[in-house]
Amino acid sequence: MRVLVTGASGQLGYDVCRELERRGVPFAGTSSRTLDITDSGAVLTALETYRPDAVIHCAAYTAVDRAEEEPERAFAVNETGTRNVAAACAGVGAKMIYISTDYVFAGAGEAFYETYNAAGPLNVYGRSKLAGEQAVRELLDRYFIVRISWVFGRNGNNFIKTMLRLAESRSEVRVVCDQIGSPTYTADLAPLLCDMTGTEKYGVYHATNEGVCSWAELAQEVFDRSGKAVHVEPILTAEYPTKAVRPLNSRLSKRALDEAGFSRLPCWQDALDRFLKELEGNKQTI
Repeated sequence: MRVLVTGASGQLGYDVCRELERRGVPFAGTSSRTLDITDSGAVLTALETYRPDAVIHCAAYTAVDRAEEEPERAFAVNETGTRNVAAACAGVGAKMIYISTDYVFAGAGEAFYETYNAAGPLNVYGRSKLAGEQAVRELLDRYFIVRISWVFGRNGNNFIKTMLRLAESRSEVRVVCDQIGSPTYTADLAPLLCDMTGTEKYGVYHATNEGVCSWAELAQEVFDRSGKAVHVEPILTAEYPTKAVRPLNSRLSKRALDEAGFSRLPCWQDALDRFLKELEGNKQTI
């Protein structure tokens, strides 16, 4: 088994590479500096050269608000880039894991979204990621589409690191309380993705840490568990306008994981504790 990881320098790709290395699986990682996924010829050459058995496609345009101002760029990376990777996988006979998002859904109600529920993205980012899903389905039979949400990890910026930075200068922060979802720790997700590459259980999956919370609840847990004396003032989304509309309900059902025999990820509170210890242990600049 040989695995190619796109977006290897990003938050998720970094931990996927660490997990593959830990398992002793031969792999190669690419970043935007070494492979322009919007260049179909370059992508095909990369896959023909390495000849992977599986590609874990972590590379993505993830600047949700900026995507509203540059939709062409978001679609170039998330749709065209993904189409190029999928076409190259078809060309060399590799299976593909495509990382998608809760933002493909409209976020209505309070029910957990099943993998088969109708999509209805509210913003450019969500539409571009959904277009990537459609490209994968169109070009491949041997694929995994894995939707995740509220991602955090050691190698990159995320909400938890932002809260820790704010704690250095503030005693109170205002955080939205009416968007509900599940955090996803990349160090927990990476082993699942690596497990998938060794199977033929193709299809669409939702994978996040277990349990749900609001952004405000997550922020307060970050402060409490890291010993920061910061109070969170819960506010409504309407009080914190952003360029991109966010879904209020990002609850994702793990039924597909269960039915395929894959293990669910640990609860998000446990993941948060381990992430905070990882940051402390590595004395990483927040």
